[in-house]
Amino acid sequence: MIKRLAKCVREYKLPALLAPLFILGEAAMEVLIPTLMADLIDYGVELGDMRYVLLSAGKLVLCALISLLCGFSSAYFAAKAGTGFGANLRHDIFYRVQDFSFSNIDQFSTSSLVTRLTTDVSNVQNAFMMIIRGAFRSPALLIFSVIMAARIRPSMCAIFLCAIPVLGVAIYILMSRTHPIMERVFRTYDKLNNVVAENLHGIRVVKNYVREEHEKEKFNKVSGEIYEGFVRGEKRIILNQPIMMTVVYTCMLLVSWFGAKAIIASGNSPEIGMTTGQLTSMFTYTIQILMSLMMLSMIFMMIVVSRASMERIDEVLQTESDLHNPPNALTEVSDGAVRFENVSFRYSKKADRAALSNINLDIRAGETIGILGGTGSSKSTLVQLIPRLYDVTEGRILVGGHDVREYDLKTLRDSVAMVLQKNVLFSGTIKENLRWGNAHATDEELVHACRLAQADGFIAGFPDGYDTMIEQGGTNVSGGQKQRLCIARALLKKPKILILDDSTSAVDTHTDAMIRRAFREEIPDVTKFIIAQRIASVEDADRVIILDGGRIVDFDTPENLMKHNTIYQEVAASQKKGGE
Repeated sequence: MIKRLAKCVREYKLPALLAPLFILGEAAMEVLIPTLMADLIDYGVELGDMRYVLLSAGKLVLCALISLLCGFSSAYFAAKAGTGFGANLRHDIFYRVQDFSFSNIDQFSTSSLVTRLTTDVSNVQNAFMMIIRGAFRSPALLIFSVIMAARIRPSMCAIFLCAIPVLGVAIYILMSRTHPIMERVFRTYDKLNNVVAENLHGIRVVKNYVREEHEKEKFNKVSGEIYEGFVRGEKRIILNQPIMMTVVYTCMLLVSWFGAKAIIASGNSPEIGMTTGQLTSMFTYTIQILMSLMMLSMIFMMIVVSRASMERIDEVLQTESDLHNPPNALTEVSDGAVRFENVSFRYSKKADRAALSNINLDIRAGETIGILGGTGSSKSTLVQLIPRLYDVTEGRILVGGHDVREYDLKTLRDSVAMVLQKNVLFSGTIKENLRWGNAHATDEELVHACRLAQADGFIAGFPDGYDTMIEQGGTNVSGGQKQRLCIARALLKKPKILILDDSTSAVDTHTDAMIRRAFREEIPDVTKFIIAQRIASVEDADRVIILDGGRIVDFDTPENLMKHNTIYQEVAASQKKGGE
């Protein structure tokens, strides 16, 4: 895990190395200052030597300036390395998610991925900045101070040697008990993000059904869980402070006790006693040693909090996509012929039942294929296998005479245009949204595609026409308008295969018929799959697939299905009756 995260430092290695180097300089100056102070007191103040006092004062000012410069430099480079590390971490997570297959994305919820890209990255970034500064400063200050204290009074170092293991055991106990709590808290963050995202996406439904109080209760419940989790974790973390202060003041009392006795003893035996300056510097070194230990304990606590975030980020970074380009991948799709050979599919290995079972189809290029079936009959799953959004569990699918797993993924997906059930438009102008289908499409091509999709009429009615801004999620256009824009976007890809997944459900039957007529006349060589709930949407298809429970019940022309297939007959009769 640490190796994978460390790779994100990349171009910021130099600042990450310079920060601790300047920290060492700062620590060295801070340790040198108490010794200079001791000499100033013993050889300058007590002896009344003003020349020595001024010389020592100059040395102290110089050391303080060097320490200040080193401290400023270390903070600058640590900030640069930390923010750069965080940026690279977000970059790597986002790019890894872009390579995920649908099955990989199914492992993580959208809210969980958002939390990992924001809160978790911030926690790890802060921990990294603290580590490259504090994790070097504290040990350096600790070691230098112990060495200088030993030079003054070696016997007193036993006080610090006894304090260190006490603090070590206390920190270990606190860390082991806090980490599981932090793991649960960050999992709850995912739930909170999910509640907020769901509420914002469905705010119109919430207000229409006057469910604001219900949504507030959901939010308060999850927010309360996070609050309680943090309280439990912080109750353990704050124990670090009283433990540290107890050790600090105990050591101070012991140093005061033994130091005072040493000063008194110096009157009889100067060689085993202590001077006033030495005792003063010993107090300073004691504080530096104990503050270093306290800072180390804070760093460990920070690592405990961020460890859960590190593990969650690493979980994304180490997840490999289920889909890979084969060696010597095909880079051209000859035509839109599609063949399913004994295809079965499960969403996961643990799934109790297959979503699709023993599918066999042979579809010629340019055919229009309708797909009918009840809710949960795996209509969408069937077509999502064609552009290899999922890989088949058994059997194989051929496009243009070749297994889809033999193609370069980009080549295959550029040849297959899908208009999904959930139509998505992005913030930007209508032109910018349409050019998702073809970034280099001319204005004439945009207009032509919109005419085929019956979208040109309402676009012309907007004051800004094709430069009309689309709000986030396409909230300023109707459902039918959104569907027609998405169809036009798909047509701009000039695909070999066009898949409409119930994508004309929000348009009237007349517009639906005009779209289908445009397809017949303008793109006769494109293989078209039309998933629909209305018989009218597939009545002029070449053949229609009837799905039930993930199996093909029938596959024939609409005329023949009307003669012998009871499911087709019942759907047609019910819709005709409903229309009347």
